[in-house]
Formats: sequence, C-alpha cells, structure tokens
Amino acid sequence: MNPKVRVATKKVHTGWRKWLPHPALSVFMWGLWLLLINDVSAGHVVLGAFLGWFIPWISYPFWPESTPVRKPLVVVRFLSRVFVDILVANYVLMLRIIGPTRNLHPAFLTLPLDVQNDFTITILASTICLAPGTVSANLSNDRKSLLIHVLNVSDVEMAITDIKRRYEAPLKEIFECS
Repeated sequence: MNPKVRVATKKVHTGWRKWLPHPALSVFMWGLWLLLINDVSAGHVVLGAFLGWFIPWISYPFWPESTPVRKPLVVVRFLSRVFVDILVANYVLMLRIIGPTRNLHPAFLTLPLDVQNDFTITILASTICLAPGTVSANLSNDRKSLLIHVLNVSDVEMAITDIKRRYEAPLKEIFECS
C-alpha cells in the first residue's frame, strides 16, 4: 500500500473505551441531569448515571471523528469574546426593539467560508446563532458560504469582515491550525 495514501477509518474503541466511549460527556450529562431534576436522591443519581452512560454509548456509531483542539488558550479567548458579544448584543437588540422599527435594518449576508472542516463550520454557525439578532440560515451545497440573517446591519461588508475576524479566524486557529 502506498504510504502517502491515507484511508479515513473510524477509530474502534476496545477495552473500557468500548463501554464508555465519551467519559467526559457522560459525567457532564450526569451532572446536567442532576441540575435539571434538582434532586440528588439515590434514584435520580442512578438514573442520571445510567443516562449519562447509555446515551453516548448507544449514539457513538453516529458521531463524527473528534476534532483535536490545537490551541487551548485561543479557546478561552474565543469563549470570552463570544460571551461578551452575547451580552452586548442582548442589550443593543433590546434598545433596537424598544425603539422605532425604522431603526432596524435587517439583511441577509453571504459569508464566504475559509474553514473547511464540518465540525468547525458547525461551531461557527452555532456561534453566530447564539448572538441575539443573528441566525445562520443556510450552508451552501459546496460548503463554501454561509447565509446569515441579521436583524440590524448598517454596513454588510463590515459585518462580514467582523464575523470573519471575531469568530471564523479563531475557530480556524483552534481546529484547523492555520
């Protein structure tokens, strides 16, 4: 076999990883269950542990290969930026909605994508949807552009540049190492 040819195969877990394919997700789901139920009785602790194990175990064949995080410090900076942007967008959108509707300038933007990995595109689209007033509406068939609806935009080109700089560039750095 040619050593330059790489075949994409799904990693098959053996041993304990076969029965617990995503331990961090299992613990997270267990804790989330207990927080949602707001009860730490023995029955809910056991049920939460079971669901935290069973759901990742049964759904494992449908999961894409994991994408490694290449720069963890950039992740912290990215998450901080997204959190602040969500807070600011909530405040600005509240003022826009309370005010006269003539102050709203909705538009559809076509964001050309530099990222190529499906996981990275998904994170970018989800991040855009987190900010109030923006929605990722469609991914083109060739996966080279993302259609975004913005409730209020004054300059389309500046909005596209801002999204690429604030969200796409860090995600590309984190997951695609460019």
